[in-house]
Amino acid sequence: MARYTTREQLEKALINADYPATKEQLLETAVRNGADEMTLKALRSIPPVDYRNFHEVEASVEIRDEDPELEAALKAERRRLHTHPGLSERAKDVPPPSPIVEELGENRGS
Repeated sequence: MARYTTREQLEKALINADYPATKEQLLETAVRNGADEMTLKALRSIPPVDYRNFHEVEASVEIRDEDPELEAALKAERRRLHTHPGLSERAKDVPPPSPIVEELGENRGS
């Protein structure tokens, strides 16, 4: 079952949402604004936490736009700006540091 939407549809669905908002409040706003079924499914799949603004909601929803390069850039930005670690975060742009490098420092070409 697909649970994604486009950025445009998400903006239309949450155009007049009052933040901070719970998942249930966001869903009610989307229904009032006549959101399509795909957007409603995407909103139903977000973690049940309080969202302070649209960008936090956007970071939790899977967005699929038409342009693959734009979609990849938006995904990377959402991973960097993820505000609820551990709930739906899958990957990070920066790999974890090596414990050896942390303890001894970087190799200076010896």
